[in-house]
Amino acid sequence: MITMLNYQINDQLYESLHTVIYRGYRKTDDLPVVLKILKKEYPKLEDIAHFKREYKITCNLKINDVIKAYSLEKYENTLVMVIEDFGGKSLNTFISTQKLDLDCFLNIAIRIADILGHVHRQNIIHKDINPSNIIWNSKTNEVKIIDFGISTTLPREYPVVLSPNVLEGTLMYMSPEQTGRMNRAIDYRTDLYSLGATFYEMLT
Repeated sequence: MITMLNYQINDQLYESLHTVIYRGYRKTDDLPVVLKILKKEYPKLEDIAHFKREYKITCNLKINDVIKAYSLEKYENTLVMVIEDFGGKSLNTFISTQKLDLDCFLNIAIRIADILGHVHRQNIIHKDINPSNIIWNSKTNEVKIIDFGISTTLPREYPVVLSPNVLEGTLMYMSPEQTGRMNRAIDYRTDLYSLGATFYEMLT
């Protein structure tokens, strides 16, 4: 668990290959926050550039139901992204422990599709839509999309063939063209494929 002067950290929410995510609050005003930190003590320059790009994309998306990024701060030799915490949990957490009834599914599904439409209208392709990157507060019924770490700020992108070990995205939700094995450009429909896979998992 890290210690930051301006923040009280309560829980570790998630750990990936490159980042660790904590929940806590800002001491100056008791604002609930999520802290996303680059995991390595000395991150590579490309990892830092990638992280800064994610922060910039998130800040530029002026959409109510996209998670807000408050600041990007230095912590020792790495960076921390300070993100909105609206008290939600990932859909992955919900569907791994309980079944969603049809009304609940439709309520969430319509909201996600609407949010994604707003994202696409700003020429952003998310490229990693899956239940872990959709946050739902079951008490307030708020739904938000998170994690624009591998997003593309173009209407289309031409992927290259990579080893399955270094593919960007989450393989079981990934469209065939996103793997780089189809000689086809990626456009907004890659997110719709991933959204369909997410909806299937939510229902079954």
